[in-house]
Amino acid sequence: MNNIYIISVDDEPMNIMLIEELSKAMGKEIILQSFLNPIDALTHIISNPVDIMITDFMMPEMNGAELIERARILQPEILSIVITGAGDNENLKLQALKAGVNDFLTKPLHISEFQLRIKNLITLKKSQKILNQFNDELQNEVKKATETLISREYETLLVLSKTAEYKDPETASHISRVAHYSKLLAKHYGLDKEKQEKIFHASPLHDLGKIGIRDDVLLKPGKLDEKEFEHMKTHPIIGYEILKGTKNPFLEAGAIISLTHHEKFDGSGYPKALKGEEIHIFGRITAIADVFDALTSKRPYKKAWSFEEALSFLIEQKGKHFDPTLIDLFISNIEDVKEIYHKFDNEK
Repeated sequence: MNNIYIISVDDEPMNIMLIEELSKAMGKEIILQSFLNPIDALTHIISNPVDIMITDFMMPEMNGAELIERARILQPEILSIVITGAGDNENLKLQALKAGVNDFLTKPLHISEFQLRIKNLITLKKSQKILNQFNDELQNEVKKATETLISREYETLLVLSKTAEYKDPETASHISRVAHYSKLLAKHYGLDKEKQEKIFHASPLHDLGKIGIRDDVLLKPGKLDEKEFEHMKTHPIIGYEILKGTKNPFLEAGAIISLTHHEKFDGSGYPKALKGEEIHIFGRITAIADVFDALTSKRPYKKAWSFEEALSFLIEQKGKHFDPTLIDLFISNIEDVKEIYHKFDNEK
């Protein structure tokens, strides 16, 4: 923070020597390096911090304006002074200003003027550094606060996910597998990372509406009769009504998933008999994750199917119950599916 790194560029060795002597008299905080060739100066800027550049305007190979323009591409916050000769015209100065020059000096150099101009730029650079440091610290604090809020948000989602378990004999393993299967499919379907995170944290909310289903229906060990099944079919709407209308993107995604995860690709699902891509992609994905895991899990009213039996059912229902594109993705990434299946297997 204390040192100020300056480079001086001039094809005349005597000018270089003069600037070096004038800079030494200004204090030890100035670290000056000199270059007779602008190409060498640019090479230095590529891999070294430079706060201020002092450059002659008229040089072979590259003039001062071109040098500043290229230097600012490498280090956008570099400050610069162009030294112009008596014969330099206003057009050349305009060219330098367009390139981003901060100040001008005229040959021959006046000692006091040179040192005052450099001190002004040093003050500006120090202020710039302080502001950048403050911004970095502020961003770090905001990041920490944001991470804390997100962590608490995820905890709230987990608690909500477990609410349905209070009545339904599904386990935390089911929730974890559905979340991971859903994220896997979302990734390979091409959804961006933000949507992958949404479905990962929101898909476990798919059966939240079961808290509104009577116990005698929800926990019945045998097949539901027609009246009981009609009552069971209300749980997507109950979950949707609980989760809808919030500003929380995860709860909004959960509302969509709750409402659509029992829709079928051929239009024979419920509650709205949506068909094909009328069903939100979150619902189409969660439907596969939920059914596959339900089939391979033991419940009081059923035995667990084998992995192969459940997979065969998905294939059989391709284009009927399930989106065929998603089923193809599920099958083509079956090794990843197996990894999730075995990782959370405490109820198998």
